Amino acid sequence: MELILIIALNPSIDRRYFINDFEAGKSYSAYEVEYTPGGNGLNTAKIIKSFNEPIKVTGFCGGRSGEYVKETLDHMGIEHDFITINDETRSRIAVLSDYGVQTEIVEKSPSISGEEVLKLYELYKNMIQDAEIICASGELPRGLPVDIYRDLILMAKDQGKKFILDTSGEALKLGIKASPFLIKPSRNELEELMGFIMTSEAEMVKAARYITENGVEIAVISLGKNGAIVLYGDYYYRVNVPSIKAVNPAGAGDAMMAGLAVSLFRDYDFEYVLRIGAACGAANAMESEMGKIDMALMKSIMNEIEIEKRLIW
Repeated sequence: MELILIIALNPSIDRRYFINDFEAGKSYSAYEVEYTPGGNGLNTAKIIKSFNEPIKVTGFCGGRSGEYVKETLDHMGIEHDFITINDETRSRIAVLSDYGVQTEIVEKSPSISGEEVLKLYELYKNMIQDAEIICASGELPRGLPVDIYRDLILMAKDQGKKFILDTSGEALKLGIKASPFLIKPSRNELEELMGFIMTSEAEMVKAARYITENGVEIAVISLGKNGAIVLYGDYYYRVNVPSIKAVNPAGAGDAMMAGLAVSLFRDYDFEYVLRIGAACGAANAMESEMGKIDMALMKSIMNEIEIEKRLIW
């Protein structure tokens, strides 16, 4: 059975503490505490699972935190096959105040050894045989070669698999050289990649066009609450999302990734792919928990999304 394979190289435990009138330098008791497996890849996996599509996750997990991640994924019914590492899987701590401000503390990533990297390559080579679409996102943990996404993309393409990449910096630059099927940088990440500040939509389209002309099939430039600009073939699409009351927009990009992956997996019409991707991102921004959406709300947002299709000049 074909499935969606998620690459989660740097997972975490997301710990959320809800505190009244939070201020720095004081002692508090949290009135609510939530733990969940997190990190970009796992946030995407959790939303894909809510669509009831077949998925599997691989990456690195270590220590007691890693065991918690794997046990919780088991309870969620998410298949996984991680490389066990010597270092401890990191935690990401969020303090959410009752007045809408969120403070985050992210532990440093584990360090991955050369032997552990080689084990992942070997495992991945076998796992991609059953995958139709492969999603990889997020920053790299310490010790990983910065070109690892490029290697994973090339291995997937050798077997005719579609690879979706959402990362930044040098990892994105090197990954693009392997021509993944789809990339999803933010505007800031695109500016960093191209080396200049973009002051207009035309400049963003031109930059994305440069990327697609060099082998990437679809370029999705996410603009947060302003939607997205998408290049595909001879057209670019301006995706406009409705105004929402955002609670925690931090995981919206992962949710959008999930919506795109599911829609491509189901071979939907391209504009429908964009609607689901954008609606997933908006619906997740309305939740305090990353990697979670209300399906009814997502469908409602889909109906309010406007898409303008334009021929690239």
